[in-house]
Amino acid sequence: MKITQLLATLVLTFTTAAMAAMPMVDGEVRKVDMGSKKITLKHGEIKNLDMPPMTMVFQVKDPAMLEKVKAGDKVQFTVDNLNGAMTVLTIELAKK
Repeated sequence: MKITQLLATLVLTFTTAAMAAMPMVDGEVRKVDMGSKKITLKHGEIKNLDMPPMTMVFQVKDPAMLEKVKAGDKVQFTVDNLNGAMTVLTIELAKK
């Protein structure tokens, strides 16, 4: 039991540290597709993926985050390549 708790704590620690190291990307929501659980974002450079600015469709790690944004919103988000899919990990409204 103690080994399982230790492993769970280590995984959580490394996951939290990795997400904290992800750069926030500035973007604008172009479309929210609740049915397919995807979001279209016009975004700036995504440094951790070596991706230039563009508009593209992303999957989301948690579909509940789609309820917090709408087309036209300025946002900041983190994204990573998860199992071959560009996936938004976090998203928040940009501070004005």
